Amino acid sequence: MECKDIEQLLTEALSLTEAHVTSDGSHYKVVAVGECFDGMSRVKQQQAIYTHLAEQIANGELHALTIKTFTPTQWKREKLFNM
Repeated sequence: MECKDIEQLLTEALSLTEAHVTSDGSHYKVVAVGECFDGMSRVKQQQAIYTHLAEQIANGELHALTIKTFTPTQWKREKLFNM
């Protein structure tokens, strides 16, 4: 699966403001930014991502997945201090 396909799928499904996906073979890293994560626990945020990628995980297209989720406010702070 292409990174751009995952970005589009997640952006549309969760109404994300930003989605960044990188890949090293079947290992993917997802950074998702959206208001939908506001007030959710980290577990619920990750479940929201997994829900929309369950089919690709089940069929082996995605083997390993690292997820980081942020609200737009958190993402602005993250970029300022860590990038």
